[in-house]
Amino acid sequence: MGFLRRADGPAGTRYRMREKIFAIGDDVWIETEDGESAFKVNGKALRIRQTFILESASGDELFKIQEKKLHIRDTMEVERDGQTVAKIKKALITPLRDRFAIEVEGGAELGAKGNIVDHEYEIERDGKKVATVSKRWLRIRDTYGIEIAPGENDALILAATVCIDEMSGRRD
Repeated sequence: MGFLRRADGPAGTRYRMREKIFAIGDDVWIETEDGESAFKVNGKALRIRQTFILESASGDELFKIQEKKLHIRDTMEVERDGQTVAKIKKALITPLRDRFAIEVEGGAELGAKGNIVDHEYEIERDGKKVATVSKRWLRIRDTYGIEIAPGENDALILAATVCIDEMSGRRD
């Protein structure tokens, strides 16, 4: 049973990723629900700031994910071919739920809200759910699932999820 599945539409694509294991130099595979390697998060060693490369299963670089220093609040950027395609920012005030803003260049802003630390949250655009992140449907320890609605840019949503995972693990 899918998170986004409705009687009137197709289910989204599901991925699974290990949580809180990102460190400089780590490589992590994002797998499909069937256990096939779909994307690789390549942690770049010997960098001053956190840098990850999201690669296709064949090793092609899709996005560079970098921490941005000197910002008032935590910010990471997702780049393609040297151009920023998205900025992920941690909300300044989070009274009841954690929140992140995902500013997509040339597109509508996305928002992530829910229990980010426990990997139980949704990503929305204009009030419409585009992805659900949850540990509930996986029994594998330290792993969470990401279900992305049909027609979305899976790689970009997964890159944003990597940013959120990285920023939510920091203790300010």
